[in-house]
Amino acid sequence: MSQRFILNEVSYFGAGSRKELPSVLARMGLHKALVCSDKGLVKVGTTKMVTDVLDDAGFPYDIYSEIKPNPTVTNVRQGIDAFKASGADCIIAIGGGSSMDTAKGIGIVSNNPEFSDIVSLEGCAPTKHKSVPIIALPTTAGTGAEVTINYVIIDEERQAKMVCVDPNDIPAVAIVDPELMYSLPKGLTAATGMDALTHAIEGYITKGAWVMSDMYELQAIRMIAEYLPLAVEEPRNPKGREAMALAQYIAAQAFSNVGLGLVHGMAHPMGSLHDIPHGVANALLLPTIMEFNMPVCIEKFGVIARNMGVNTDGMTPEQAAKSAVEAVRALAIRVGIPQHLSEIGITEKDIPALAAQAIRDVCTPGNPRDVSEEEIVELYRKVL
Repeated sequence: MSQRFILNEVSYFGAGSRKELPSVLARMGLHKALVCSDKGLVKVGTTKMVTDVLDDAGFPYDIYSEIKPNPTVTNVRQGIDAFKASGADCIIAIGGGSSMDTAKGIGIVSNNPEFSDIVSLEGCAPTKHKSVPIIALPTTAGTGAEVTINYVIIDEERQAKMVCVDPNDIPAVAIVDPELMYSLPKGLTAATGMDALTHAIEGYITKGAWVMSDMYELQAIRMIAEYLPLAVEEPRNPKGREAMALAQYIAAQAFSNVGLGLVHGMAHPMGSLHDIPHGVANALLLPTIMEFNMPVCIEKFGVIARNMGVNTDGMTPEQAAKSAVEAVRALAIRVGIPQHLSEIGITEKDIPALAAQAIRDVCTPGNPRDVSEEEIVELYRKVL
């Protein structure tokens, strides 16, 4: 059986690496950009940290900022219109997964107009052409969208998240500058960091995992366990920010190529039906879904425990596996993640609709343990 591994052509890392942007644009022969960012980042000045670099270099751009935290088909359509009107030949995506996912949708449809209805991009769409060149600058340490072939858009009509998987959408260049993450609020730092941990754990245990992806995911688990508390508790400490910026990229390198599992399958409908932030949904579900998967992941869970700093000497494999779950739960509690659906406004009556979407989610089949819709209902109830 063959394995495929797709990464960016070029990536830059480190404080101040956004200053590489003019030379990147010149090397690629580009002339004008549509900057995709959200209004919050524009308001707090994070977007300006990048556009100042463009201004200093005399590189022209327009800004599109009509992007929701859970981006929609409408956001993408408006962005396509903005791209056409701007006369741009590239997209600079500044933000978390929302900005980058929107940019991917814009870039793919702009070069593959036969998919202009957007909904046809769901799943593995057979696009023929690479996206408009995207240069991605993440402002959160969580989604890893700057290096993935995935993006998620909400179809408002169905109230469902469309998970789109397309090698043609991967950003041409990723610039991972932790200075863009310093203004991230504590709650978002925690949620996006736990999102990255979910990527690493699910990518490590998914059915598609193999030796190369394991290498990346275990390194990410080690770094997140060590540095996420520091990033949350001391947000301007460069050590924590730089480590988390790198860890989330490392995790995404692998999960983009091997897939995810039931945590994401159950988290996606929480976003589409209740607008719950993706990182919060993942973090809340992760320990409970790990318990569900434990019977088929005993050995790997022991490895996870050790990479999270747990001394498993003298433990049975089952005890070591349980210690991994408890380490994840303890980390989530330490950084302030809600532990029950009721804390974020979800009730018993909401569960059937959530489960109906979760069983159909593209991530669910990658789970290491097969699951039924009835079991998903019970898992939601367990965290209610």
